[in-house]
Amino acid sequence: MPTALITGVTGQDGSYLAEFLLQKNYTVVGMVRRSSTVTYERIGHIQDDIAIVSGDLHDQSSLVAVLEEYKPDEVYNLAAQSFVPTSWSQPILTGEVTALGVARILEAIRLVNPKIKFYQASSSEMFGKVMEVPQQESTPLYPRSPYGVAKVYGHWITVNYRESFDLFATSGILFNHESPRRGLEFVTRKISYHAAKIKLGLATELRLGNLEAQRDWGYAGDYVEAMWMMLQHHKPDNFVIGTGETHSVREFCELAFGYVGLNYEDYVLQDQRYYRPAEVDLLISNPVKARTELGWKTKVTFKQLVEMMVESDLRMLTKK
Repeated sequence: MPTALITGVTGQDGSYLAEFLLQKNYTVVGMVRRSSTVTYERIGHIQDDIAIVSGDLHDQSSLVAVLEEYKPDEVYNLAAQSFVPTSWSQPILTGEVTALGVARILEAIRLVNPKIKFYQASSSEMFGKVMEVPQQESTPLYPRSPYGVAKVYGHWITVNYRESFDLFATSGILFNHESPRRGLEFVTRKISYHAAKIKLGLATELRLGNLEAQRDWGYAGDYVEAMWMMLQHHKPDNFVIGTGETHSVREFCELAFGYVGLNYEDYVLQDQRYYRPAEVDLLISNPVKARTELGWKTKVTFKQLVEMMVESDLRMLTKK
């Protein structure tokens, strides 16, 4: 059986990817930072089926040790400081983990076993102030946050190691992908959670930033399959992964509140505190390359995604 190492295994994407790879009969190794507060909530149901190991993208020696001990065939780097607003308050930390962490793990692969296939989780936030619509692999990058800037470094260092050392190093430029496992600090989960809370009489309002911001939202479970497909491709490359559709935060609110029979306009308030210092107004993917070369496509629609998230939050809140 092939062995895969997943950094960030306790996150949304890491948990879905671990599930997917187990179904493919992989031996799955999940890397976590040593901490007194590590939460295994997202992987609790599969925790006994995977190996949990300590490692840190700040510390190259720990990465080398993990690669030497577990000898993975594939490495999926999903670990990052991935919350955009936090990147403004902690830009140095974001750079250390989200940017330089990629270089550390690529260097560890080069030193330990250059035959390991590597996947880098790049982001549509790299496009930022978009230079063309829709965005594809060749679209110039113009990040608008420390997170976006850090992801640009991670993306280009992956390309550099691919071209300089002949590593199988692939970059997946994923557009926004959500699920019931999304953290409560993210706007999509914030909306689904509050729609459920308000429906159950546990809250009375929801404060958000820019309701007109538009994103290309898909389902995280679909997107982890694309990650795996990239490493099965005959050559390493860059791939844009998205739905090719765009929806506004306002539309997300309308669907989420509508699912529970409420009018979002009665409960959602815009608050300047939640506006970004530099806004990214319109992100929409052109995933033609992934569709044609990988044969990948989305299965869950935007409406199904929103309803799935609200339904999950209703169940969770009802159990409390």
